[in-house]
Amino acid sequence: MCLGIPGRVVRIIEGYNRQLALVDVSGEQRKVNIGLLQDDPVQAGEWVIIHMGLAVERTDEAGARRALAGLELMGRGEQSVSGAQRSEPWAQRPAGTTEPSAGEVQS
Repeated sequence: MCLGIPGRVVRIIEGYNRQLALVDVSGEQRKVNIGLLQDDPVQAGEWVIIHMGLAVERTDEAGARRALAGLELMGRGEQSVSGAQRSEPWAQRPAGTTEPSAGEVQS
């Protein structure tokens, strides 16, 4: 499984054999390699799912919204874990430790 972020193609960048595009990702424009989708070339205005700077699949606006909603949910899950009550067995520190566990944020 990979983490994919949706973005909307703004334009194809000239001079890269149609393998590089400027893509709007949540209001920020980024250069994205679209070479993996060459069999059915991406056009300006279309939505893609991006992983590690590569467009790995084409989607539509509804799919992009679902992907963003999933990413937001994952972010909320992380906040829930860091703010978990210490009574939860999985949220407790090992006996005798005073330092935060790996991945735990100090306030």
